[in-house]
This record gives sequence, structure tokens and C-alpha cells, in this order.
Amino acid sequence: MTKNTPEASPDGIPAATIVIFRRAAEGQPPELLMVTRSRSMSFAGGAAVFPGGRVDPADFALAKTLDTDLPLDEAAHRVAAIRETLEETGLVVGINGDVDAENAAKARQLLLDAGELAPVLPAMEWTLDITAILPFSRWFPKNERLSRVFDTRFYLVDLGTGAVDIAVDETENTKLYWISAKDALAAADAGELTVIYPTRRNLERLATFETYADAEASCRQFGAKMITPFLEERGGERWLCIRDDAGYPVTGEKLDIALRE
Repeated sequence: MTKNTPEASPDGIPAATIVIFRRAAEGQPPELLMVTRSRSMSFAGGAAVFPGGRVDPADFALAKTLDTDLPLDEAAHRVAAIRETLEETGLVVGINGDVDAENAAKARQLLLDAGELAPVLPAMEWTLDITAILPFSRWFPKNERLSRVFDTRFYLVDLGTGAVDIAVDETENTKLYWISAKDALAAADAGELTVIYPTRRNLERLATFETYADAEASCRQFGAKMITPFLEERGGERWLCIRDDAGYPVTGEKLDIALRE
């Protein structure tokens, strides 16, 4: 194994997740695209999450062909974020070329048939624009009690008006919807959505942004820092906490109520 393949990460499975913004009605906060995972899935079954998944060897192979100054590992994660978005939602992000609903549907079917993004690009006369994908954070729990540990890089992308068609990939997910971060948190508090610990912390941070420009400014200020939750005792109770210098407004939750997976 080499450092250029996903299997080279001995401590975690490389994954990419993307938070897709679209503008809502005037005066309303941006909406984010979320999916509810099938309860049959071993990881986060039944939970509301952002689109994403593992980084495949084919993502690394495609990243090697790109003209970019980014490290190969980072480029491959961005390729995975673009691929997973098309596969799971039917949305086209991080692409230069003629994109409309018809082309997106055609490209998605090509991707599902091929199992990788590389042959889709020339077929659609598209090129990748991985600079459109903005690094937001990186979550790596390093918990030996978890059956699988994902080293997940979170990205942001802006759809603008969001006048696009979306359709859920029913092999892994059961629902696909636009919702503001504040409304997602309210739904979770009301028991209408299940959100795991990283998703809740990210929603709390995303809820502080009134525009995508606010999110961009936060990324410039804090960078995409590694987040590794840790246990801390507070007032005789155990809390699951994260670092306090990464832009997150809430950095801890009582362990007995935290949904870790």
C-alpha cells in the first residue's frame, strides 16, 4: 500500500461529506441539503446527515490526472465529495460545463453504471473544478470502541438559487430535503430528526451563518481543523467535547445524551 490509496490510512476510513447551500426566501437563512439514511445502514442508520461517503481508489486515480497544486490526498477527497453528491442526490457541483436537469440525470446514470466519475466527464464534456469545494472541517473520532472509524473531511459548496432537481439514492437513503440549520436543530430537539454528535455540532456552527459569504469567512478564519472528540468530567458528569478553537459555538454535550453513531 502507498500513501496515495485510501487503504493507506491505518487509523480511519477516508471519507468526504459536503454541505450544499442554496439561497432561501428573502430574509430567511440559507437552506442546506440533508439526507435521512436508511435504518439498514450500519453507520448512522436512520440519522439525518449531509451527502457523502468513502473516498474510493478511483477518486485517487482521477485526482492524479488533475492540474492542481493541492496534495493528492486533498484532491481525491474533493473528487469524492463531487462524485457522492451526484450519486446520492443528482446534483452537479464542482463542474465546468453545460449543466441542466437533463444533463445531470444523464450523468448520474452514467456514474451509477460506471461506478466512478472519470468516464462521466468526457462523456458529458465536463471538467472538474475542485476549487469550488471549500474545506470546512475534518472529523476523526479515533474511538477504539467503534466498529469502523471514519476520517471525514467536510466541505461547503454554494448552489446559489438552487433551482435544480434532486432525487434520493434509495440504496442508502430514504429521504432528501432542503432545510435550514436552525430548523434542523429544532426538528432534532422535537424528536423529528435523529442527528449524531458530529452533525449536531456542525449544524450549530452552520446556524450562525446568515449567508454563504459568512461561511466562507469562517473557513478563512478557522481553517479546516481536525476535530477529535474527547471525554471530560464536568461537575461529576462525563461530557463529550471538542476543541474550542475551530469555530464551533457549542463544544460539549453530556455523554449520556450524545448520539455518537
